[in-house]
Amino acid sequence: MVAAIELYLDVDATRRIRTLWRALEEEGVPTLASLLNDKHRPHVSLAAARTLPPEEVVAALSDMVVARPLPVRLDFVGQFVGRVLWLGVTPTVELLSHHREVHDRLARAGVETWELYRPGKWVPHCTVSMRVPNPVMAVAVRRCLEMLPVPARVAGASVTDHARGVAEELR
Repeated sequence: MVAAIELYLDVDATRRIRTLWRALEEEGVPTLASLLNDKHRPHVSLAAARTLPPEEVVAALSDMVVARPLPVRLDFVGQFVGRVLWLGVTPTVELLSHHREVHDRLARAGVETWELYRPGKWVPHCTVSMRVPNPVMAVAVRRCLEMLPVPARVAGASVTDHARGVAEELR
C-alpha cells in the first residue's frame, strides 16, 4: 500500500499523458491507467509513505498553497528498479523549494514519509508504469520519448491512498 501527496497537471498535459498510457496499454504495457480500476491521474508525487493520515497532512499544510500553479516540464524518461517507467520532471529552484517546504511542514507535524521522497533524494517524476514487461521495455521507452517534452503547470493537489479510497484535496 502506498499513500502520496500528489501534484496534478493541467488539462493539456494530463490529456497527453493519458494518450501515452492508452498507446502503451495497446503495446501490452500495464500503466497507471489500468492500475486500481483507473483511479490514478497523471501526477508528480511530492511525498509518499505506507500511510499518510489525511487529517494530519491537511493540518500540517493548512497555511500553504500546495497546489500552486508551478510550471513543470517533463523532459526525459527514466526507470527505477523493478521495471518502473517514468517521465522525468526537470528540477527547478521553484519546484525544489516547494518540495522542501512541504517536507519541512510535514516533519514539524510528525508526519513520516519515505526517505527516497525527502529533499536531497527525491527524483521528481510522473510514473507511467509500475512494471514494464522486459520484452516490451524498448517499445515503451520509445513511445515515451516520442511524446516529450511535455510542458505543464500544477493544477491541483491531494493526499491520496487509492487502495484505501482516500483522496483528500489540498489547496
